[in-house]
Amino acid sequence: MSGTLRVDETSIPGLLRIDLVVHQDGRGWFKEGFQRAKLEAQGFPPFEVVQNNVSFNAEVGVTRGIHAEPWDKYISLAHGRAFAAIVDLRAGPTFGRSETFELHPGNSIFVPRGCGNSYQTLTPDVVYTYLVNEHWSPDASYTLVQAFDPALGIDWPIDEEATIRSDKDRGHPPLADVMPMRV
Repeated sequence: MSGTLRVDETSIPGLLRIDLVVHQDGRGWFKEGFQRAKLEAQGFPPFEVVQNNVSFNAEVGVTRGIHAEPWDKYISLAHGRAFAAIVDLRAGPTFGRSETFELHPGNSIFVPRGCGNSYQTLTPDVVYTYLVNEHWSPDASYTLVQAFDPALGIDWPIDEEATIRSDKDRGHPPLADVMPMRV
């Protein structure tokens, strides 16, 4: 399989959907997960990577988030499929707007700082990778929102009762109680 590198804007300012080129043969597949010059030629913003993170999720239905951090994220999967839900938690006219995507190894998303990201695994053994342009810190200012708040209008593929979530994520506030993040 081979595609064309393509960067598309979404209804949330700064949130980008990227189609990647995946080369497949009898051995498996190969992709350039992040190639700055090619992405910037497609309209990708300047992005200086300082940290690479990987999350492994063994079960279907693992649901993480919704977390907005004070850094940008470039998200891609190395294995499996996941449903991603992004919510604009920045102060402004798009506060509370959500976009959803099905992620797989052939695409990625760029999530600007102040937008909350979350995902739900659709297959076992999902390997979720993300690059960030600031180092993680427990002292950073995070904005959190309840993933299953009906006010967000997210049509999750797996119902809340069938998900695997942390107690911390379950305790996030509804959108009505969230103070917009200033970025």
